[in-house]
Amino acid sequence: MASPELVEAMQQPKFYPHGPRKVELIQTHISYVFIAGKYVYKVKKELNLGFLDFTTLEKRQYYCQQELELNRRLAPDIYLEVVAIFSDQEGRFLLGTGSEIVEYAVKMKKLPENRMLKRLLAAGKIDLAFMSRLAQKIAAFHGEAATGGKIDLMGCPETIRRNHEENFLQAAPFINVTIPFYKFDFIKAYSFNFIEKNMALFKKRIATGRIRDCHGDLHLEHICLLNKVIVVYDCIEFNERFRYEDVAAEVAFLAMDLDDNGYFQHAEAFVKAYTINSGDGDIAPLLNFYKCYYAYVRGKVMSFELNDRDISEKEHQSALTSASHYFDLAYNYASRLDRPTLIIMSGLMGTGKSVLANSLASLLGADVISSDLTRKELFRVEPTARHYEDFGQGIYRNDLSLEVYDKLREIAVARIKAGKSVIIDASFKKRGERMAAFATAQLLAVDFFVLECTCPEKIIRNRLARRQADDAEISDGRWEIFAAQQADFDTISEFPAPIHLTLDTSLDRELCLDKTIRHVKNLAAAKK
Repeated sequence: MASPELVEAMQQPKFYPHGPRKVELIQTHISYVFIAGKYVYKVKKELNLGFLDFTTLEKRQYYCQQELELNRRLAPDIYLEVVAIFSDQEGRFLLGTGSEIVEYAVKMKKLPENRMLKRLLAAGKIDLAFMSRLAQKIAAFHGEAATGGKIDLMGCPETIRRNHEENFLQAAPFINVTIPFYKFDFIKAYSFNFIEKNMALFKKRIATGRIRDCHGDLHLEHICLLNKVIVVYDCIEFNERFRYEDVAAEVAFLAMDLDDNGYFQHAEAFVKAYTINSGDGDIAPLLNFYKCYYAYVRGKVMSFELNDRDISEKEHQSALTSASHYFDLAYNYASRLDRPTLIIMSGLMGTGKSVLANSLASLLGADVISSDLTRKELFRVEPTARHYEDFGQGIYRNDLSLEVYDKLREIAVARIKAGKSVIIDASFKKRGERMAAFATAQLLAVDFFVLECTCPEKIIRNRLARRQADDAEISDGRWEIFAAQQADFDTISEFPAPIHLTLDTSLDRELCLDKTIRHVKNLAAAKK
């Protein structure tokens, strides 16, 4: 095993025959990584996490050999050999020679940090054309990767379900530590519901040869541009189940990591180019499902680090933050709408419509169309310019408001036809305005929801006061005209309960969002 004495010995430059000036130790949850000058040595930790077992020397030797052979598929010049670590009669540790083998290490060339894809993206040195090159390389790799037999079994709905069950079981100890229960519960329901409703698609993936022996851990930190050669390294060697997968899952993993780092256009370019190069036309409906899965896996894996007693307090806090972040990302993907939907906000000024709309939009993957902004753009008024008119006067006259609502629907139609879901952020205080939006949704054959925001008047008054004091605020709403709007508001009684959801925005915002998402997703799923 990698004893503390061995770890200490491997941090000394004299341990290595090539004589590096210094050695840097980096720990992962499963390995010790020694960066020794131009070479890197990876030693596996003696542990059993359920999904991997490195508890004997023989197993560690086997998985070192697997790591070497599998990574040579995409990085043939980087992975060099598996080297034995010995001890002599005096108890000293020696690399490659000695009387007794005590450990094994994978030896590889050190890749330059400044050529890693994540670094290059951050420096603005990666264009969309590179993503096409990368997609071409991955598509070619997938085309040559092994398939059939036990590999195909990993694409069966039963196996996919079992992988998810294991995922949730292993993450359960971290509920309310790195993931709130309500998010855990929501992601779990989403995942199993998707599997149940897409049995035919999963079986088609097997029949068309889309289950392959993949990389299994394809993300930005495992891609390097070395002298114009794309090097993809550090694949999963310790569990075939995580490497034998649908190629759509591999594509989704990298797309998720690009999304997570803010490179949405690069993610779209990669997916589009991969689809063209692979001829795989069925990837689109699977992307969100697998993005959610991989974000969840990363959250789970980062959570495991919390149990590692060898890491520092700083590393512990970093693992806690990262795990929570990835679970949040998985929740975001699980919340995404599967098809274009029209949602209208409704309610009095100060009831939190805009805050809720914008928070929902990021989770549902929808665009927000603001009535306040649209009104001022339509009548050529600076967004933050104050127009403190009497109720129903100036740019808020009834006839002008009709123009605004017509424009809101016009914008919504264009975006829905482009495949987007839309949230219209407006008061929709008149029944006619709401029915016109409903008619638009019916014409487009999309799902429709009315989210009515309510709030105690004391809180509304405080919110409106804060809004008036904010120079960047677009809305002209204020307490002085609140009563007039309240009297002019048509009670919402024209829609059945499944379409019309009332929300008290004074309650916990996270739970309010979760209630809304569950309602919208469940009803949409029932119609599918």
